[in-house]
Amino acid sequence: MRIDAQDNIWVVDEYSSMVMKFDPQGRLLMLLGRKAESVPVPARPTTGDGAGQPTDLFDRPTDVAWDAAGNIFVADGLGNARIAKFTKDGVFVKSWGKKGTGNGEFANVRSIAVDSQGNVYAADGGNKRVQVFDNNGAFKTAISGVGNAQALCITKGANQVLYVSNSNPPNDIDRDGEIY
Repeated sequence: MRIDAQDNIWVVDEYSSMVMKFDPQGRLLMLLGRKAESVPVPARPTTGDGAGQPTDLFDRPTDVAWDAAGNIFVADGLGNARIAKFTKDGVFVKSWGKKGTGNGEFANVRSIAVDSQGNVYAADGGNKRVQVFDNNGAFKTAISGVGNAQALCITKGANQVLYVSNSNPPNDIDRDGEIY
């Protein structure tokens, strides 16, 4: 769950593969990822690369974030391994990413954040890094040394700080989760 600049409540439902926007009074304002039953849904890609369909359909999304213009970024990160971008009105613009270890590829996308310059940060936990993209999905850099990145948050203001939370790796029971 996230709260946007207008105090709207956004809920990312991994298992229904939807992102829902509610106003502060709890009225549903927008649904992303759901199609009417009468609309044919394209078959899943057979490549298995996790890029998903180049559409607004999700497969186990995990997080949502916005830039200063109100564009919506969805971490479509567990079934697919991509980031989907929408206009502030919910119109699908593009997506980027697929399963892999290279730049712009993800093991999964657990969390997403956008800084004041519009750069998009993606927690690529399985690859133990945070990847940074420009607002249109071009890879900029990767931040390593953050363990199994699970959650991101960026402070507001002139000197923004990125916080990364990781989880206890399954094969390392002696370590607790950490915040970087």
